[in-house]
Amino acid sequence: MPDFSSMLPSALAAKTQFVTLAGVPALVAHPDWEKPAPAVIWMHGRTVHKELDPGRYLRWVRAGIAAVALDLPGHGARAHPPLHGPEHTLDVVERMLSELDKVIEAIGQVTLRGRFDPQRLAIGGMSAGGMVALRRLCDPHPFACAAVEATCGDFAALYAPPRSGGSAPASHPPERVASLDPSRRLETWRPIPILALHSEADQWVPFQAQRAFIDRLQNHYAAIGADPSLVRLHAWPETGAPFEHAGFGRFGPEAKDIQTAFFVRHLRPEEPQ
Repeated sequence: MPDFSSMLPSALAAKTQFVTLAGVPALVAHPDWEKPAPAVIWMHGRTVHKELDPGRYLRWVRAGIAAVALDLPGHGARAHPPLHGPEHTLDVVERMLSELDKVIEAIGQVTLRGRFDPQRLAIGGMSAGGMVALRRLCDPHPFACAAVEATCGDFAALYAPPRSGGSAPASHPPERVASLDPSRRLETWRPIPILALHSEADQWVPFQAQRAFIDRLQNHYAAIGADPSLVRLHAWPETGAPFEHAGFGRFGPEAKDIQTAFFVRHLRPEEPQ
């Protein structure tokens, strides 16, 4: 299996362990590996791996927040290239969903016990990883907040959007899409702080579809007496990233800073020594 650990900057590598959590390969970075820390369970996008974009994890660790980055099914340390195709995105999402709760339980295993504060867990992901996170939030969960980027919570709109340009999405049977679609399950969504980052020019995940989902989510919060401003969408008109989808281009550092500040606000880490 490929080894991407050399991609990590030395400051992050010194804080990182590679472990397997309930069969899922994980990069676990901890501020000091001593005191219980808040943590973010993070899932990458299709075709890449958990070691990508290590500056994200380094920011979190320096802020006192642990990273638990997972390889999606068929990716990274459990690579199976046929699952990288867009026609298999929902297969990957569904399988990762089935693994998440076991991963959370495994965080308390012997080698990691006492290193994480179970009351200060967050979840997040980019693109396909973000789809997993949004769907997981429709069911009872332990998360205090969540952050996603370049993703969409309306799977029906994602796979059948009105497009004037860009590549066509993969085709999936409507009943398959509906079986996983977060937008059809908002009545069971518990209100927590949400941050969504997006490029308005995204060629793979239409911004309008995600904005409409965020509007619906804010309306759900209001309808049950929660504060709609807990749900925040931050977007850039264009970023220069590949396909306006991967990494936010010249705004990448700003996006990471916004996300880190969000987690610091809601997970309340201790001041790093």
